[in-house]
Amino acid sequence: MIMSNRLAHPEDHVRTRSVPAASSPRQRAGLGLRVILFALLVVLEAVLLPLALGTDGLAMRLTPVAPWMLRASLAFASLFATAAWLKHRPALAAISADLADSPISLRFLVAHVLTIATFGFLSIALFPRPSFGQLAIAWFVAGLGATAFAGCAAIPPLFWLRIVRGTGSLWIWASLAAVLLCTVGTATQALWPSVTGITFRLAQTILHPFLPGMFSDPSNLVIGTQRFGVRISTRCSGLEGLALISAFGVAWLAIFRRELRFPHALVVLPVGMAVVFVLNAVRIAALVLIGDAGAKQVAIRGFHSAAGWIVFNLVAVGFFIAARKVRWLRVAEPGGAVATQLFENPTTRWIVPFLAILGAGMISSALTGNFEWFYPLRVFAGGTTLLVLWRRYADLDWRVSWFAPITGAVVFLIWIALDLFNPPVPEAMPVPLADASSPARVAWLACRVLGAVVTVPLAEELAFRGFLYRRLLSADFESVSSRRFSWLALLGSSLIFGLLHGNHWIVATLAGALYALALLRRGRIVDAVVAHATTNALIAVDVLVFQKWHLW
Repeated sequence: MIMSNRLAHPEDHVRTRSVPAASSPRQRAGLGLRVILFALLVVLEAVLLPLALGTDGLAMRLTPVAPWMLRASLAFASLFATAAWLKHRPALAAISADLADSPISLRFLVAHVLTIATFGFLSIALFPRPSFGQLAIAWFVAGLGATAFAGCAAIPPLFWLRIVRGTGSLWIWASLAAVLLCTVGTATQALWPSVTGITFRLAQTILHPFLPGMFSDPSNLVIGTQRFGVRISTRCSGLEGLALISAFGVAWLAIFRRELRFPHALVVLPVGMAVVFVLNAVRIAALVLIGDAGAKQVAIRGFHSAAGWIVFNLVAVGFFIAARKVRWLRVAEPGGAVATQLFENPTTRWIVPFLAILGAGMISSALTGNFEWFYPLRVFAGGTTLLVLWRRYADLDWRVSWFAPITGAVVFLIWIALDLFNPPVPEAMPVPLADASSPARVAWLACRVLGAVVTVPLAEELAFRGFLYRRLLSADFESVSSRRFSWLALLGSSLIFGLLHGNHWIVATLAGALYALALLRRGRIVDAVVAHATTNALIAVDVLVFQKWHLW
């Protein structure tokens, strides 16, 4: 009777339908989604078009300032987007709400296609004999026009004007900061030889107690023993690590600015930079020691590339530990208590298994020569962490839907189909694994399959679909329903997931989106886990049966 009474009154019917109608535009295409789509389009065209036309490196051959302009543009975009999100979120939210009612502009999209086609034809005409003249100017104009039209197709010009007005003078400061960063970055290259000399002497001092027979050549920056030696290039000076940790530190200070005590918190920047610089010299010394001990392949192929990231992650984790443990850095509340609510981390059960696998992977890579024999470390780290935290997952619904394995199978088919477009690669079993004894080979393969089908899907889905997807929606992510749909969260979490898969990032991003849809269908993380496990299991079968080892 209640239902019939409501249906009998049209005004009640309209009123009950008004809430979904108001919320749907935000789900269609808000500001965040449009910015992501615009950025993806520009990046994909910038990467794929030169490769398809065979004109890679044309901009650098036309003018030596092209790399500087590219770095400045990227720095401006990053600084402006980050600062706008931190400082002007209410204004951007209002713009996003209004923008959701505006469709993608077809006329600007057509203009983009025409100008990018013109850009491609001019690229082909310029590439054989590049010279800066009228044709080159037309090439630059076409490239800028294509970018501008793409931006106007995603976000109409009036909304761009609102963004500029809503963020005040931020665009001026971001421009100045971008130019300053790129100018300083270019200028610091002149310091590389001097800084490399300091790194050389520091590594020499560290090695001296361990290698009495060490030889060193300061003029050529060569250090080592009769059995193994290295030359410290300017790229190993430590300046890149200083820049990386500085950028991370600034972002960390901005994000936690309300919980940190200033100017006390600023001390983390010089301390972090000093630690990174010293640890870079320790890395070089360890490289020499490993090579001198006889593990030359491990030193060259594994430790050399992985140790830098291990050092960065250790220092980055130190920032957060300092924020939580050092009372001198934190804001005190009026009653004298220290504000720690943000640092009471509710994310442990969601991200720690993934971080354990990530950390074990770095150690395994550092110990690797021609073949990653220490892959079982990843399985052990992830499995142990999951077992320790298992009781904390008791509140999750572990009933599996039929939709989950089907989604995983679809992802596998897409993965294999896209792999057909890659150039052919050797698919034989890696030589070290093939030459190993049967028990060692079977044990390694068993661990590899166990990791791919069990620990990796559990850890990655907990981190990306269980945590990151909802964290992009709200800081209080645990209050967000696992069935709440958002384009920004879907694309953002899937893209980050994809980028962690290296050369397979495109198909991995698509896979992440499909796993998220498996989660959203019923709001159960187990569906995403099973979909992911199904994909990995089918890939494992493809690798072992059809010898497609490049998929691993």
